[in-house]
Amino acid sequence: MAPGVLDIAGRPAHYRRHYQHLRGVGSMSTENSQGERIAKRMARAGLCSRREAERWIEAGRVSVNGKLLETPAFTVTPEDKIAVDGKDIPEVERPRLWRYHKPPGLVTSHKDEKGRDTVFDKLPEDLPRVISVGRLDLNSEGLLLLTNDGELARKLELPTTGWKRKYRVRVHGHPNEADMARLVKGLTIEGIRYGAIEGTIDSTKGANSWLTISLREGKNREIRKVLEHLGYQVTRLIRISYGPMALGDLPASAVEEVRSKILRDQMGVEKFEEEQAGLDKGQRPPRGKRGDRSKKTPVVNSPSAKSGKRPTLKAKPATRRKS
Repeated sequence: MAPGVLDIAGRPAHYRRHYQHLRGVGSMSTENSQGERIAKRMARAGLCSRREAERWIEAGRVSVNGKLLETPAFTVTPEDKIAVDGKDIPEVERPRLWRYHKPPGLVTSHKDEKGRDTVFDKLPEDLPRVISVGRLDLNSEGLLLLTNDGELARKLELPTTGWKRKYRVRVHGHPNEADMARLVKGLTIEGIRYGAIEGTIDSTKGANSWLTISLREGKNREIRKVLEHLGYQVTRLIRISYGPMALGDLPASAVEEVRSKILRDQMGVEKFEEEQAGLDKGQRPPRGKRGDRSKKTPVVNSPSAKSGKRPTLKAKPATRRKS
């Protein structure tokens, strides 16, 4: 078993069924051969999420075969030529996934309106354009999954996938078993319902306590909000696993690619047709240099994606098209 991967073999049938939701990711299905919605095609190319693609279309940034699209309700085939801001979008690659150890102080966004450093600013230069699977807030750290396939990211984020996200949490104060029981029952805070959360008290030292918190559907800052509601301020939050993927001993700021075999065996990602051809065709190039940096982020076993250079599309604020 590879480092950072939790084996599901031998688990109960109901546990393994959670992973069957992912079947079909990265495969050339009937829909793909006959046509698919353009937002899905853009997401599979790793440009953005489906929702972002729809916003780009509504902003007048997307054209098909030279004609500007007015609605995302449009089906494309592999023969159609799609462009964003006048630039052809990349060919669909095989789905790839990376484990990244996010340090605190980075925003999980491609662009921050406050000018703060983002996760994507600090990634290795030889990584292709990627998007995150879910988010970690500014002060949180630990495992963040990255992928070049927006459709794969969407599936991994769905609550129906049943993937448990596990965290080590340090709080100020001394929670008790009654607090943990309240978490299991779920809480309603300011009109928002938070589902069942598993919590265990690991240790208490001085004024602080360490907890292990597990949940299957993470709303915005959920752990911080529910624990503060119980009277405990979170002073450190580390994600240690996301479904079968574990942080393990991956150093802070390091990136490591998950092997294709693990994607197929553990997540149901079907074999991509170009893998047998060695991926010599349609490979997106490295992201390229984004300005001078005096310090470079260390990389552990970072994969290279080398090929011919091609401009990388970047998100920009949506502008309403004049009628």
